[in-house]
Amino acid sequence: MFWRQGYEGTAISDLTKAMGINNAPSLYNAFGSKEQLFVKVLDRYADGPARYIREAFDQPTARAAVGALLHGAADATTDPGHPRGCITVQGGLACSPGAETARDELTTRRAAGEAALRERLQRARANGEIPAGADPDGLARYFTAIYQGIAVQAASGATREQLHGIVDLAMTVWPQQPAA
Repeated sequence: MFWRQGYEGTAISDLTKAMGINNAPSLYNAFGSKEQLFVKVLDRYADGPARYIREAFDQPTARAAVGALLHGAADATTDPGHPRGCITVQGGLACSPGAETARDELTTRRAAGEAALRERLQRARANGEIPAGADPDGLARYFTAIYQGIAVQAASGATREQLHGIVDLAMTVWPQQPAA
């Protein structure tokens, strides 16, 4: 429900119906609050449909990691077995003041993803995988924007093939070592 409708667009009655819970107090007894349930959903999402993110960072090179991350996003956000797009990108972008907790949780998770990518790119520069003059911060922001854009494009109806084409084009900016 959260993935399909966003945090704020999902009412307690939607959740109780989808979960087969008889009433709101039962949901609160089981999960504490809508916010706490949302965090549990995000954790489950990270371990399930979005596990490709962790797997991407296990790739042997930074280029392979970024490629696996972006191609994984193209596949995951268009998986016919799930809602299109990404819960962490779409789940709380537009929230009222009463939903700040959910928006902040999603913002924190997106920032952590960018920080992990920045760290991987910094290691790549230190290890000589990318030129010494490459900008890991700028590259992390760029590839994060592509990653998040994939989710938005998928939710808007882009095909898996179109998204893989975007990834292929985005990877052409990968910093090359200067010719010897």
